[in-house]
Amino acid sequence: MFDTLSNRLGEIFDRLRGRGALGEDDVGAAMREIRVALLEADVALPVVRDFVAAVREKAVGQDVIRSVTPGQMVVKIVHDHLVETLSGGASGGDGLGGGLDLNAPAPVGIMLVGLQGSGKTTTAAKLALRLKNRERKKVLMASLDVQRPAAQEQLAQLGRQVQVPTLPVVAGERPVAIARRALDVARREGYDVVMYDTAGRLTVNEELMLEVAAVREAAAPHQTILVADAMTGQDAVNVAKAFGERAGVTGIVLTRVDGDARGGAALSMRAITGRPIVFIGTGEKIDALEPFHPERIAGRILGMGDVVSLVEKAAETADQDEAERLAKKLQKGNFDLDDLAGQLRQLRRMGGMSSMLGMLPGIGKIKKQIDAANIDETIVKRQEAIISSMTKSERKNPNLLNGSRRRRVAAGSGTTVPEINRLMKQYQDMSGMMKRMKKLGQKGMMRHGMSALMPGGFR
Repeated sequence: MFDTLSNRLGEIFDRLRGRGALGEDDVGAAMREIRVALLEADVALPVVRDFVAAVREKAVGQDVIRSVTPGQMVVKIVHDHLVETLSGGASGGDGLGGGLDLNAPAPVGIMLVGLQGSGKTTTAAKLALRLKNRERKKVLMASLDVQRPAAQEQLAQLGRQVQVPTLPVVAGERPVAIARRALDVARREGYDVVMYDTAGRLTVNEELMLEVAAVREAAAPHQTILVADAMTGQDAVNVAKAFGERAGVTGIVLTRVDGDARGGAALSMRAITGRPIVFIGTGEKIDALEPFHPERIAGRILGMGDVVSLVEKAAETADQDEAERLAKKLQKGNFDLDDLAGQLRQLRRMGGMSSMLGMLPGIGKIKKQIDAANIDETIVKRQEAIISSMTKSERKNPNLLNGSRRRRVAAGSGTTVPEINRLMKQYQDMSGMMKRMKKLGQKGMMRHGMSALMPGGFR
């Protein structure tokens, strides 16, 4: 989402880092470019003015002028102010319930509001799944959307998918009545959380605001979450203001963060509403929802990467038993095609190569080269299919794969022999590295470093 802004800021900071000293004119020129970069990213003008003014004030101070690396100091100042703008001085998600405050008597009411098409219904299911799995909460979802055809059925289908109950639909029932019935059922049946998926409109209008206000009065939700499309752009300010004033918004979820939005909505909405962004939707999959961490997002914007999120994603998707089994095999220097298949599954669960690369520091500088390389994300699935088409003995002993066997595997997996040859080369490289790890041992690894694992390394 932040690629455009990240690239523009990266170019500005590269020029600053190239200077041995910075004067007020240098800082002024950089601030003008930052202002343009923020406006091009669809950040609201009032937010841009405040941001640039605050950064300029700190950047022309004596600490920067006298700094050994003034360019780096300016980057740090921009980073710190990005974090402050995105967080409003508050911390981001805690990694569990995120920034959602569930500290209230059960059932805790969570009402989702927003424009039509912003992703409220899907977000309701994503939040319910997260609360069920991570917080061990008993959740009831209720669709109050009687405007959009099949909206209630959509939530019911998503509920079945994530195994979260939904309130049965009663034909002709109005939103306020649905909200009251949902609250009554949640109380009687011992639910921890009840989620109200309200209707939206194509634009903010009085009819929508009156309906939201009536539901809010009837259900008295503990949390009112504004679900907003990250691609909203400059109109994010109007949406945020309208719902913030009339719906009593307590938090924001940004959807379609994985798209080509310019990122301005994140900066604008947080600054305009004064309410925290609690989650971001990072894809269409039902589990593609992440807590919003201002520090990490600021790091991504400035090309510093987000290694913490990468490690967390790896920990979340890892199969602990499989990891322990693989570790024991690696200690013996054993690595077969079943192990390679396990690593491919882990890579796919983490979102593929593109998702992982996007979190690495400095990746923005080579993004064009990566895009030009046209990484084929389907290759992982094809490689898994190849391994699945092999016999158990072939997976355990890849040396059995002669020409005729490879042709059989290619036919069975819908791939080609050259693809199988490339997979086998990849396996041989990894297997060789595992054998060198065993030969080196822990002390040898510490002494010789990672270079010893490369072909032609330590012997």
